Amino acid sequence: MSPRLEDLRRPERPGRALLAIPIAWIVAVSVIDILAPANIHLGPLLVAAPAITASFGRPRTVGVIAALAVIAQTIIGLVRDPDQILSSNHQAQIVALVLVGTMLVIFCVVREGREKELAQVRYVSEVAQRVVLPPLPRRIGPLRAASLYLAAEAEAQIGGDLFAAARTTSGTRLMIGDVRGKGLTAVSDAALLLGAFRGAAHRQASLGELVSYLDRSVCWDLMEPGETSRYGETFITATILDIPDRGGRVQMISCGHPPPIVLRDGRPTTMDARNPAPPLGLGELLHPRYRVDSFPLEPGDLLLLYTDGVTEARDSTGTFYPLARRIAGWTEKSPDTFLDRLRRDLLHYVGGHLNDDAAMIAIERPATPHA
Repeated sequence: MSPRLEDLRRPERPGRALLAIPIAWIVAVSVIDILAPANIHLGPLLVAAPAITASFGRPRTVGVIAALAVIAQTIIGLVRDPDQILSSNHQAQIVALVLVGTMLVIFCVVREGREKELAQVRYVSEVAQRVVLPPLPRRIGPLRAASLYLAAEAEAQIGGDLFAAARTTSGTRLMIGDVRGKGLTAVSDAALLLGAFRGAAHRQASLGELVSYLDRSVCWDLMEPGETSRYGETFITATILDIPDRGGRVQMISCGHPPPIVLRDGRPTTMDARNPAPPLGLGELLHPRYRVDSFPLEPGDLLLLYTDGVTEARDSTGTFYPLARRIAGWTEKSPDTFLDRLRRDLLHYVGGHLNDDAAMIAIERPATPHA
């Protein structure tokens, strides 16, 4: 479920319980300063209260704590020097507190504005991802499906990894891919390929004809005016599959992409392509002949598709994530449950941070039609 607009725009803040810290500090410094000998002055320590509050509070909260610090310093001065309104030392400390408190409030106003701007950017990124790359439905014909996209950067929820599914009269066509490069150019190329796939995958063409069309679509984009410098430099690795509804073997064309894995009773099998094709976008240079590979997908099997952001993730020693070995013995039948476990295991392996975006699709052919 996607977060609501107001939740995305609202910067997260700790609870009000944290306000007890600066308030307790003001009280403690005030009491100790009043009881301390005449030659000891702890009033300057009051500036720590608004400084602490600025780490978690809003501008108004920081202003209130700063005002309390000024009041406390005034009370300290009146109690310690009852014969005069305020000594020059206490007056200087009050002025310093006012100046520091004002600067902290200004700082918090600027910071809050930037936080709101960042929240808006994250919201737009989330919306853009769901428009360009919507999650797969949980049911695609007789298949159960789940998809997952892990962005390497928290502020950038979309990149060059992509996946899509389309129904035909006899089965389901799937595509997963990875655009070479990063940034808006990669997003643009991903959107182009997704649009071409969604527009053509449902047609009654062979898998080879579909891949040839996708390759031409990418090549045509590179030959648009102003894009000639990218010709031959930008490409998209992809795997396109055709899964029949009524059993039979899965047809596959791999265009330079990591091979799928079929998990059967906890035993993973990597489906390497015997006839690999070059990445999409290089067809005008290499003139490939697209040949179809096939493999079985029995009822109860789970099919895993992924991008190289998964297999090229490294741990603290620089060792790549051994995907097939890590998932060996996993018996999760639900694609959602399987991908959730894979996500947790992958992030734990890399220490919580990926160096590259990663996309995953899990497909299960239920043992019974209504499983």
